[in-house]
Amino acid sequence: MPSIASLPPPLPLSTETAARDRILQQARETFFAQGYSAFLMDDLASSLGMSKKTLYRHFTGKDDLIRAVIDGLVTEIRADADALLGNRMLGFSEKLRGFTEGMMERMQALTPATLHDLQRCAPELHALVSEMRQKNIPYIFGRLIEEGQLAGVVRTDLPSGFAVEFYLQAINGLLQPPSLDHLQLAPREVIARAIELFFGGLLTPSGRKEHEKLFPR
Repeated sequence: MPSIASLPPPLPLSTETAARDRILQQARETFFAQGYSAFLMDDLASSLGMSKKTLYRHFTGKDDLIRAVIDGLVTEIRADADALLGNRMLGFSEKLRGFTEGMMERMQALTPATLHDLQRCAPELHALVSEMRQKNIPYIFGRLIEEGQLAGVVRTDLPSGFAVEFYLQAINGLLQPPSLDHLQLAPREVIARAIELFFGGLLTPSGRKEHEKLFPR
């Protein structure tokens, strides 16, 4: 890694921000597609058409950059959720669909192999992914469930905290590499199916009627 003294002088703030954003975008695409172990700073600098000195001025190394990629992804997801939940023109189902589609788009290129590689080669970064999930699922799904309850489309006889924890634990298990391998599903598919099952349920309309006879609320 270059020494501080050998780094080029800083660019104007707007140029610095644009360069950082470009690095993060390319790094996300490369990391999702190739995984952690194949992700090389030299190759990234080459694909961006910038010097390694410029790259290292923004990030101290690969782990620092991957951490920023994870942080940026989580920030985007949370901002999208806030925007959807704050939109009074949308109904509950429209907000849920918008959130699901946004997640599917962002996770498009993420493969089970990338998560497995991250868990094996960079356990601290893999733990960061789990930590971010632990913080953001209760925040986003807690608000979704509460809004659905207020709209009369989500059950109120079960505490929202229980529902959130149920979904959180399910996702934590489903997104583990062994589960992804067993299911032969990409993370984006797991997330979409989990949301559908969680909010849509397993039972058909006729099955639900029979269920409600035997399990009255």
